[in-house]
Amino acid sequence: MQHHPPPLVVVMGVSGSGKTTVGAALAQRLRVPFADADDFHPQANIDKMSAGIPLTDADRGPWLATIAIWLREHAESGGVASCSALKRAYRDVLAAAAPQVFFVHLHGDPDVIAARVAGRPGHFMPAALVESQFATLEPLEPGEHGAVLDVDQPVDELVSQSLSLLNPRDPEATRP
Repeated sequence: MQHHPPPLVVVMGVSGSGKTTVGAALAQRLRVPFADADDFHPQANIDKMSAGIPLTDADRGPWLATIAIWLREHAESGGVASCSALKRAYRDVLAAAAPQVFFVHLHGDPDVIAARVAGRPGHFMPAALVESQFATLEPLEPGEHGAVLDVDQPVDELVSQSLSLLNPRDPEATRP
């Protein structure tokens, strides 16, 4: 039996799509580290978003570079990171650091996601910015290593689907 290194995954999507919840559950099932990209934002980015100001590409550059370093450091041991990764250029930065990275894009109805964000107490991302995130979002393109999953499913189902995509021939991968 051929040994495969643990997968390296970025769970992506707009704010409120479930990246952190699904990513943490997926990392637990894979028994690999989890990183929430929100924790990598410098204070200036958090302050901007808290004030309802969308981030620019210049704001996101250093943040993406830090996430890319985390991915590179976990290339052999595996890991799961949640990161909006809204544009192809952003995903290219991450994939350049870790070419084997697999993107799980959590996608859903904008109204459902806006309601989720509005219901999150204490998070720096206001619901008003969800529309700007959908406007920025560039869906996965042919040639990108990943898949799109509908957020309108239970977390366990999204994790199971992700595991099946990562290990389509490995029955152990879908076992809790």
